[in-house]
Amino acid sequence: MKNRPIAVFDSGLGGISVLRQLVEQMPQEHFLYFGDSKNAPYGSRATEDIRALTLKNAETLFARGAKALVVACNTATSAAIDTLRERYPERIIVGIEPALKLAVSRHPKGRILVMATDATLREHKFAALMDRFAAQCDICKCPCPELVSFVERGELTGPALEKTLRRELEPCLQPEPDAVVLGCTHFPFLRETIQRVVGAGPELLDGADGTAKEAERRLKEAGLLREPGLPGTVELTNSLQTAEILALSERLLEE
Repeated sequence: MKNRPIAVFDSGLGGISVLRQLVEQMPQEHFLYFGDSKNAPYGSRATEDIRALTLKNAETLFARGAKALVVACNTATSAAIDTLRERYPERIIVGIEPALKLAVSRHPKGRILVMATDATLREHKFAALMDRFAAQCDICKCPCPELVSFVERGELTGPALEKTLRRELEPCLQPEPDAVVLGCTHFPFLRETIQRVVGAGPELLDGADGTAKEAERRLKEAGLLREPGLPGTVELTNSLQTAEILALSERLLEE
């Protein structure tokens, strides 16, 4: 059981930003990554569609022998994590959420901008998270529906990306935020351009590190971690499974 892979799932290629952190945290483990780029972006889909796609992909990954599942997609976590845990109560299932708690702890009484997909921002899970911290900080929601597509086609810099970011972010930048939460796993790949648009002041935060640590904690608690020092592996798969998408996956993993 220990030698089975940890499955990592995202609506496309964004979850590779979480996969990188998982590999750094647990280099001895085997990882099976699945990106559902064929159905991306999830963020513009109805909740029922997101839930159905997530359950279908989880079933496939568990059938391949995964010992745990990391849902490396904020949208899928918001829409489907509770349903997944009800469906698989005996499984280790770890989701990701916007790093709002971290932002509030680092910038108490500050102004926090949360960049995310429409679906993440509309779900009850995020509303509950926001309510939890609303009294401690000024929290501003900033939907960024177009950014996922830039990552999915490997366009991580350039004037078109910067123009889109300025259009989506500038209405939220006055007054200047103390921190910007990257509430979609695609967004860390755009960190350089996002920082240029928001300015040098705001701190950019994402949930990958916390998710990796939680996955390690759960696996250790269950006695399912491989021994330190063993060689780990990473298998990248995708619902498109073209040479181009797999090459881009490798590129993002190595960024």
